[in-house]
Amino acid sequence: MNMNIILMGPPGAGKGTQADLIKASFPIPHISTGDMFREAVSNGTELGREAKKYMDAGQLVPDSVTIGIVAERLQQPDCQNGFMLDGFPRTTVQAEALSDVLAQMGKKLEAAFNIAVPNDILIDRMAGRVSCQNCKAVYNTRFNPPAKAGLCDKCGGELIHRDDDNEDTVKNRLNVYMSQTKPLIDYYSEHGILHNIDGNRATGVVFDEIKGILGSL
Repeated sequence: MNMNIILMGPPGAGKGTQADLIKASFPIPHISTGDMFREAVSNGTELGREAKKYMDAGQLVPDSVTIGIVAERLQQPDCQNGFMLDGFPRTTVQAEALSDVLAQMGKKLEAAFNIAVPNDILIDRMAGRVSCQNCKAVYNTRFNPPAKAGLCDKCGGELIHRDDDNEDTVKNRLNVYMSQTKPLIDYYSEHGILHNIDGNRATGVVFDEIKGILGSL
């Protein structure tokens, strides 16, 4: 059986970490919206050239182009046994279009994972987040501090705090995320494939739950 899944979660929920663990345990590609666009543009496909026009102008790529790029990507050989979509769909219109694309390919989504963490915990996590200027490794001054304050354990580079990780910006990002994603969570719940995962636990515990669900597909 194919393992076609979607990964959702607010900024700071640990979605990227879980995506890496899933990818390491199951032979399916992790496909993010940004990667898809970059690949289509670099391959010079017709849809890639179309997307580039909007991206270069700083505009959102329209659904019709985005969905076409997703369809192209899902037909590539590495998706034969399944895929993990991250950052798409973002709206119920996109979710319905994805369902249609998969039906035409004789496929369907098996699971949509929503990694949920209370907002106050997310604000704490992100307000304490620092990353290495050199190797981009991420730490948290409260939950996962480096051995030496201000310096990366891996390469010794300087750790910096991203401008968009201050508390007010984080609150705004979370509000935007929730307003956009709530209809999507309801959509996949109604279709009986939503799995709400408590992300406010140790990374390994969260992954064990996801892995158990994936193993039962």
